[in-house]
Amino acid sequence: MTYDALRHFADSWGLVFMGVSYIILVGWHFLPRGRRHSRDAATMIFRKDETEADHG
Repeated sequence: MTYDALRHFADSWGLVFMGVSYIILVGWHFLPRGRRHSRDAATMIFRKDETEADHG
């Protein structure tokens, strides 16, 4: 594959792939299941681990 062919592919389908991937990844967090996971990840630092609770 030549540089020109690779460059043409990246300019056309690469941009489409990155745009679709971005929309999917951002939209994933607005699903009910994704929203719950996002909330759990955001508040994870405020929870105590079971191992920490046992030791002190």
